[in-house]
Amino acid sequence: MNQTIARVLVANRGEIARRVFHSCRERGIATVAVYSTPDADAPFVREADTAVHLPGTAASETYLRGDLIIAAALRAGADAVHPGYGFLSENGAFARAVQAAGLVWIGPSPEAIDAMGSKIESKLLVAAGGVPVLTELDAATITEAQLPVLIKASAGGGGRGMRIVRNLADLPAELQAASTEAASAFGDGTVFCEPYQETGHHVEVQIMADAHGTVWAVGERECSIQRRHQKVVEEAPSPLVERTPGMREKLFEAAVAAAKSVDYVGAGTVEFLADEQGRFYFLEMNTRLQVEHPVTECTTGLDLVALQLDVAAGAKLPDTQPSAPAMLAGGSAIEVRLYAEDPAAGWAPQTGTVRLFDVEGLAADFALPLHERGLRLDSSVAAGSTVSIHYDPMLAKLIAWAPTRAEAARSLAKALARARIHGVRTNRDLLVNILRHPAFLAGETDTAFLTIHGLETLAAPVAGPQAEKAAALAAVLAGAALRREQAAVLGGLPSGWRNLPSMSHSTMLSGPAGEHLIRYVLGRHGLEAEGFADAAVVHLRPERVSLELDGLVRSWQLAHYPSDTGTVIEVDGDDGSVTFTEVERFPDPSLAVAEGSLTAPMPGAVVSVHVRAGDMVTAGQPLLVLEAMKMLHTIGAPADGTVAELPVTVGQNVDVGMVLAVVDAAE
Repeated sequence: MNQTIARVLVANRGEIARRVFHSCRERGIATVAVYSTPDADAPFVREADTAVHLPGTAASETYLRGDLIIAAALRAGADAVHPGYGFLSENGAFARAVQAAGLVWIGPSPEAIDAMGSKIESKLLVAAGGVPVLTELDAATITEAQLPVLIKASAGGGGRGMRIVRNLADLPAELQAASTEAASAFGDGTVFCEPYQETGHHVEVQIMADAHGTVWAVGERECSIQRRHQKVVEEAPSPLVERTPGMREKLFEAAVAAAKSVDYVGAGTVEFLADEQGRFYFLEMNTRLQVEHPVTECTTGLDLVALQLDVAAGAKLPDTQPSAPAMLAGGSAIEVRLYAEDPAAGWAPQTGTVRLFDVEGLAADFALPLHERGLRLDSSVAAGSTVSIHYDPMLAKLIAWAPTRAEAARSLAKALARARIHGVRTNRDLLVNILRHPAFLAGETDTAFLTIHGLETLAAPVAGPQAEKAAALAAVLAGAALRREQAAVLGGLPSGWRNLPSMSHSTMLSGPAGEHLIRYVLGRHGLEAEGFADAAVVHLRPERVSLELDGLVRSWQLAHYPSDTGTVIEVDGDDGSVTFTEVERFPDPSLAVAEGSLTAPMPGAVVSVHVRAGDMVTAGQPLLVLEAMKMLHTIGAPADGTVAELPVTVGQNVDVGMVLAVVDAAE
């Protein structure tokens, strides 16, 4: 029997809340947001018709409190709850509580969630139906011969609670760390072990099913390029499946069988690990919408969220899945996840205020494609948003679709490289380098991609040393132009005016490649800049600079922001974006830290300390562990030596740059 859904509460935050709101608005359905204290000014809160505050910062106080969320839904007059992904989206007890409160649960039955929510039990279930699986290992009996093994969280995904163990002696500590991380992220610390496959392909099938027995295998996605077992690049269709005859049919058959084994209803994803020959093994079934669902929408023309709403209301799906629109047939879509993190610094999460977030040429925000090619942005942030330590560091997903995979990759790389993202460091350069890499363009995208091709190369700045040097000159000239605009002297003459030739100016900037000392004279004879032969100014304003260098005119857009460490200059050009900081001529010596100091790479909380002052340590030895953005980050000794100072304690919150320990290096 069909039910009426008039007001939906989204039990989530950020980008997925905005995505669900988009489809609800198109259907004339009112929306309700719940938000924690740090999220009070977030875009998803502003976009909801009604918002309910959940006081607190940690997920355990807010987005993991099912009782508070249900109370908010009832208070706001919602008649349905959409769980999004993560948090309580795969929690059978929460689904039961929602239904017990008289609300429509936009998802599969609690029984299906329970059956597939345990990765341990779900493997037994699908194996009984003939689907190949990887063998689970008993952690108490694992031997050296079985290494390496992968520890996984039973109740969730997204890389949390996962650890690769290559040394048997490390197994107990890694089991504990994985369990702690899983409990923090999902409220369930259950973990298990399975054989670790060094290489392979992560291929998944999108399922959509109704309560009348119809199950669609909507399409497959390849999500093999991952960091910390979390996907960063996803695409549809899968290059592996495309080049392997008969594989798609077998995948779809296995995925549909898995869904029917639990009378599945709604959107879900069946994930497999596959090898180059097309053999595949069941990993898990995610009983929710996936982060990467837009690539399926952009290649099928189906609004998966709208279908979730229809199915939850009792509608029957057509017996045959609608064909993709002619403009999309045979096309490809690629999605990248933009994270606030520094890949070159051990994937350290970054925090701060997003000063500017602008991507040119967008065809859609959260919407389905209307043309045969274009760009879509699903973002959790906008200019002015704060990226905190409390939640996942994903800022946005950028998706390109086109008639061919090569064109989709090319347009996505260009859009990323030209995007203006100011205020927080991101993995943008890594994503651009992946999309332009010959192996990626050839479809060679297994789970070892980052290891095989080298993070040092892939995470290198898109703007190479020469491009950075030219950007530094543009930044210095723009800074001078800004100062001239801001200060008028001698009755209105611009600051810096002289009636005699002047000495050269010099400014030191710090950028990704190091420090740049720029010496120049800009006078009646034009620009003379040390290290730049025949340089000429074409256009000079604080926000835009065009220079002729080596006979080519190049342009940059610039923005200046004050900071505690000096003026930050963001320079965006065709060769990539560069962030510079002006180096102070006379730095405050009291701000310097002692040699051998280990400073906090991110804000976080100290969860464990493994040494004491006076202990002898070796290079790389773990000294302490920080928790930030629901991940654990180990701080290791920089060299052999002695712990001279250890000013932090367990439970202490630390800010970026705070000294965590001082190690006196051995002679």
